[in-house]
Amino acid sequence: MNPVEQALWYIENRFAGELSLDDVSAAAGVSRFHLSRAFVLTTGSPVMTYVRARRLSEAAKTLATGAPDILDVALSAGYGSHEAFTRAFRDLFGQTPEQVREYRSLQNLVLQEPIRMTTPPHASPVVPTFAEGKALLIAGISEHYGCGPGAGIPAQWQRFGPFIGSVPGEVYGTTYGVIHNSDDEGGYDYMCGVEVADFSRIPVELHRLRIAPQTYAVFEHKGHVSSISATIQAIWTAWLPSSDHDAVDAPSFERYGLAFDPQTGFGGVEFWLPVKRRIAP
Repeated sequence: MNPVEQALWYIENRFAGELSLDDVSAAAGVSRFHLSRAFVLTTGSPVMTYVRARRLSEAAKTLATGAPDILDVALSAGYGSHEAFTRAFRDLFGQTPEQVREYRSLQNLVLQEPIRMTTPPHASPVVPTFAEGKALLIAGISEHYGCGPGAGIPAQWQRFGPFIGSVPGEVYGTTYGVIHNSDDEGGYDYMCGVEVADFSRIPVELHRLRIAPQTYAVFEHKGHVSSISATIQAIWTAWLPSSDHDAVDAPSFERYGLAFDPQTGFGGVEFWLPVKRRIAP
């Protein structure tokens, strides 16, 4: 059972009570950073967003049966007041608890049913190589994305394309897609960039990012670049939990070499994941 499956099982058995991200990640046997990233990649939802949606969905089912006391339903869903419950309920469903109880109907409510995972979503990736990465200075365009696959990333690369080959101090031959500033809700910053020798002449319209020296697990993605998210998901949910390494909360990146053809999307990409060897209990 991978950590996302373990987290889903734990949530389904505990969501009616006190539950935090630390509780869920401990039950899954991984860090909160690892679980936050793996959970979003697998389910499309942040951990605690899923917990809230499950609580409110079960509350909606109770209200639709004509529950006499909305406060009791609110308390059972983990809310300390009628007002807080109503606000969260309306934000999620677009209706108030009173309306659902009055009409005794779940029509037009998009409920969050339990996610059932019985098989791994993807096969395990190839065994990585390990590399001691040097310090990197990256100049490029950075955008923030919420949880999800980052549908705007291809357009971001289009905007950055004209800069490639003309950035002052550029180290020719390699471009980077850097994932950094990840948060517990699955959000992250994504930077299209190139390595530069220094930042002294970088145009003001470009962002700058320093990446410290780090040990990396390096995975080769041989298919079309559009399917790299499947490889990354498999790394987090299959390879990492079974390895003797933990992910480090530091920038990870896609590395595009000279063989990569941006016109066709083929040519191979490397995904560099910062790791440290797991300390035995």
